Amino acid sequence: EGMALPQRILFPPEKICMDWQQRQRAGAGLYNLSNTCYLNSVLQCLTYTPPLANYLLSREHTGSCRQQGFCMMCIMEAHVNDVLHTSASAIQPRAVINALPRIGEHFKLGMQEDAHKFLRCTVNAMQTACLSGSNDWDISSQSTTIIHQIFGGFLRSRVTCLSCKAISDSYEAFLDVPLDIK
Repeated sequence: EGMALPQRILFPPEKICMDWQQRQRAGAGLYNLSNTCYLNSVLQCLTYTPPLANYLLSREHTGSCRQQGFCMMCIMEAHVNDVLHTSASAIQPRAVINALPRIGEHFKLGMQEDAHKFLRCTVNAMQTACLSGSNDWDISSQSTTIIHQIFGGFLRSRVTCLSCKAISDSYEAFLDVPLDIK
């Protein structure tokens, strides 16, 4: 309501499957490689998010990826496929660890980090990859990536003029909503 229609649909919403497309056994665990428990917990959550996993298991992204160098979607696609298709009981998430400085410049191997901050940086990096490194799309089109459709939304700010009662709405995209829990 009140937002402009997207100029381009980057990922059709009808292609998103919220339930597992195929039965999955529990995949491999992740080895802790020098204070990587924050990273492992986030990777496990993302790996077992059905609409994301379905998309990554389809390998659709790597089939059409035009990114040069670092691409978080390609890394996540390889990771999810490794975890869910290996016969090993645990794997080392080396590709993600090697990409730490690209995911967030402050992440360094061996340092304890905040899982929520890593999740935010990882989801942002996946969103950037889905936009092919370009933020030239209008905000409505940017919201049609698979990542934004799974994790995102919009905050609406509404101002009402006390004199004439005119309403002005503005929208801000988000990919996570932090909540304080007491």
